[in-house]
Amino acid sequence: MAMRISTKGRYALRILADLAEHDNGTFIPLKQIAERQEISEKYLEGIIVVFSKAGYLEGQRGKKGGYRFLRSPELITVWDVLNMIEGDMAPVECIGDHPTQCPRMSSCKTYEMWRGFYDMTKRYFKGFTIADLANSPASGDDYMI
Repeated sequence: MAMRISTKGRYALRILADLAEHDNGTFIPLKQIAERQEISEKYLEGIIVVFSKAGYLEGQRGKKGGYRFLRSPELITVWDVLNMIEGDMAPVECIGDHPTQCPRMSSCKTYEMWRGFYDMTKRYFKGFTIADLANSPASGDDYMI
């Protein structure tokens, strides 16, 4: 297993940051987000539905339809988003949300190292919110996460 964030995970962060950046309390059409982020509307729909079902966003169909936040972007961490899209972010099976019990755990020389890596990653990603991403200055004209 490679410790790599998928395209879907990276797009999810971009989509939510875009929504937060353009948030004025009204519904923001998917078409606008798709155009700004250069992501197909169909692919975007597959990602955004996850956040609607989780109660982070509210969707509305029709002429004035689109999506808006139900939960404040200041309260949604990058860790929350990545866990929803990527699943458990643990680097090894014996650590994480649903760890597998290993018969060697009591004598494992690498367990604490992996535990530390996981805890460090979790702390790091919990240190950034969607609002932080939306309010950060772009570091380059053509760079996207």
